Amino acid sequence: MFRFLRLPVRCKFQYCSSRPSPVQLLASAKSSPISLQQRNAHIPPIMEAPKQNHRNAPKRQKRNPAKQRKEKSNEFDEVLQADVDRLLKSKRDGSPAAATPPQPTLPEPFTEIEVTVAEISSTGDGLALSENGDHVYVVPFTVPGDKALVKVVRHVNALSYSVTDFIKVIEPGPQRRDDAIGCKYFGKCSGCQLQMLSYADQLAHKKRIVEKAYANFSGLIPELIPAIGDTFPSPLQYGYRTKLTPHFPPPKRNDAGEPQVPPIGFTYKNQRRHLDIEDCPLGTDIIRAGLKSERKKVAENLQQYKKGATILLRETTSRTPKSSTDTDPTSATKPTVITYENKNKPHQESGDVITLDRPNYSEEKRCVTDQNATSVEYIDDYLFTNKAGAFFQNNNSILSGFTEYIREHALTPTSDKSGTPIKYLLDAYSGSGLFTITLSPLFKSSLGVDVAGDSIVSARENARANNLPNTGFAAADAAVLFKDVPYPPDQTLLVIDPPRKGCSEDFLRQLLAYGPRRVVYVSCNVHTQARDVAVMVQGDEKTGVRYNIESIRGFDFFPQTGHVEGVAVLNKVVV
Repeated sequence: MFRFLRLPVRCKFQYCSSRPSPVQLLASAKSSPISLQQRNAHIPPIMEAPKQNHRNAPKRQKRNPAKQRKEKSNEFDEVLQADVDRLLKSKRDGSPAAATPPQPTLPEPFTEIEVTVAEISSTGDGLALSENGDHVYVVPFTVPGDKALVKVVRHVNALSYSVTDFIKVIEPGPQRRDDAIGCKYFGKCSGCQLQMLSYADQLAHKKRIVEKAYANFSGLIPELIPAIGDTFPSPLQYGYRTKLTPHFPPPKRNDAGEPQVPPIGFTYKNQRRHLDIEDCPLGTDIIRAGLKSERKKVAENLQQYKKGATILLRETTSRTPKSSTDTDPTSATKPTVITYENKNKPHQESGDVITLDRPNYSEEKRCVTDQNATSVEYIDDYLFTNKAGAFFQNNNSILSGFTEYIREHALTPTSDKSGTPIKYLLDAYSGSGLFTITLSPLFKSSLGVDVAGDSIVSARENARANNLPNTGFAAADAAVLFKDVPYPPDQTLLVIDPPRKGCSEDFLRQLLAYGPRRVVYVSCNVHTQARDVAVMVQGDEKTGVRYNIESIRGFDFFPQTGHVEGVAVLNKVVV
């Protein structure tokens, strides 16, 4: 049997700090899979959180929050470490070998220093080498070539890097575009990392993130990984987020005992303090209007907030078709007309309404603030309803192109001469049915499965609303879904879109035992995706089922940030 890549309790995945030789990796169906011992031999030790003395410790639910924060802050970011190690190695490879590298002399915490940025990491932060090249400074809001003034926050000596706060750019690098920055809070807020890059450079950077993910975290030889496709762009680079969740701490009181309006927004970069955000240009127009309305409501009702709170801002859309008797030949070319108004709906909505007059219908956009209220979203002509607090993709502008790409890659290419067409769709982690519904017309029968019962209820409602009688949904743990699948595997497409932690070992084991003909793996974390895809490529030695990677491409769901979604397409190979 194949072996899974087991992960330490304190990390989500691991990377190979030096590439294993091709002999250790699968190059053919007869090659031996990587053993756990072989894989871990290439992995540096993990920094553990400080040990607590439990002799006189209070009960678990009453643990000191400060200690919990300290433990969490010491957790280790393998993605950042991979980039730090590679940068240090590139410096060492170009320098004369030293018998014993000297210990770096580092500035005291909170010292201001000047650094020159060498590259942007996969986390979106700049990386700058120390003068002697044996230490890395992590510098947010910078691009390669920037000479920047920074403040050292803390040293992570065991991992050869230090975290810094950005102060200012002394000399800009060639890629820096300060005129592209679209938010007055950029450089302080933790939400965005890349506003100082042109959009073309952002897309190129995200392609490199995907490339490094598969190089660092899959353990596969390059011959098994196809060239990464160009990053699929978002039609909107600002004004695209249909959901925001600003938050605020408990209100403080003045000398008279009166509560004061707290900062409402997001956290400062590298800090736990809240930054007051009056407006977020990543939000759609109705979300930005809702933010202003909800900030006002909080200020007017401070007595209700003994503790801090998180505000939900979710866009919902209603469409009204125009009369079919409207035969104005110029209607298709008329610009969209936007009308704004505010209505007093304090409970489930912010009260803001934006009306858009489109050629064939009019739309009303509202901002939902109750997580149990219903939000409605359209992707082309497909309608989706969900609870406002439930997960759904937050960039509607890219969803039409994204789902079209998945449709184009759902079936085997015309060059496939097997003669057995794919007729069935199995959608694991289906949520409220995004892929099951938008792909359903291609298949004889489609089945979506999700562990969340509420999501399945929404998915069934969405299938009925879109008149898809060949589409069904079932509530079940994705880890055990394959035992009851009614479809023949050689005629089945499997779509998987797991959470950030990726697929479980049980799920991957059952996937290989079932052996669907084709797999489309959608991921919000290309690093865990690379790890899971490697397991599928290694395959199951007992059954002889393994997979080849047909294509890998990133999608820019969140412009201005360091985040990239990944889509990998795989085909079954039986030997």
